[in-house]
Amino acid sequence: MALSDVKAFAFDVFGTVADWRGSLIREGEALGREKGLSLDWAALADAWQAGKEPAIERIRSGGAPWSTLDAIHRARLDVVLAQAGVSGLGEEEKDHLNRAWHRLAPWPDSVPGLARLKRRGAVSAFSNGNFALLVNMARHAGLPWDCILSADLFQRYKPDPGLYLGAAELLGLPPEEVMVAAAHEGDLRAARANGLKTAYVARPLEFGPGRAQEPQETWDVMAESIEDLAGKMGA
Repeated sequence: MALSDVKAFAFDVFGTVADWRGSLIREGEALGREKGLSLDWAALADAWQAGKEPAIERIRSGGAPWSTLDAIHRARLDVVLAQAGVSGLGEEEKDHLNRAWHRLAPWPDSVPGLARLKRRGAVSAFSNGNFALLVNMARHAGLPWDCILSADLFQRYKPDPGLYLGAAELLGLPPEEVMVAAAHEGDLRAARANGLKTAYVARPLEFGPGRAQEPQETWDVMAESIEDLAGKMGA
């Protein structure tokens, strides 16, 4: 089927729509000023993010029971704070810091790009994040989702085929009429393997300056931003 047949866009959120790293660094620096903590917040953000995938893989493989991304983030936060030698934060302060993931800032093109794509088809969050996290982030960042397709709706994590086929089913569309948009090729490989269309959205600053990851494959659409994707999809 042609790209003109695409009726819905399912977006990876962390890194593709939202700047997780820059947002976590800013939140950490604000906390550091308040509490007198002198930390490498960029390194802490990277370590916090790096612990997510191993925890998710344990759940996927059956080595751990189902857990939301909020709970995964919270457990990992305790580890990275201990590694950084931080011991003076109370539980409420740590919980507030953990909810920084609910307050991520969008990339500058995300909101206007999504608004344009809404004229072309339904736009949805499609994320390993849990429902409450994604709702709060949307409200904080002004993300104009038509709906939210979160991992906890399916009790599965990407790249489980059930998420991709389940997303299309919930949208009431055959897989080939749904386009997954992501800055991460693993997400797109799983989408393509399950019959969905794919859009690569470049995010060269996701992991910080000088750490851009170039795409290794060609996808249905190759976009420099979400606004670029909207233009290429005729929105």
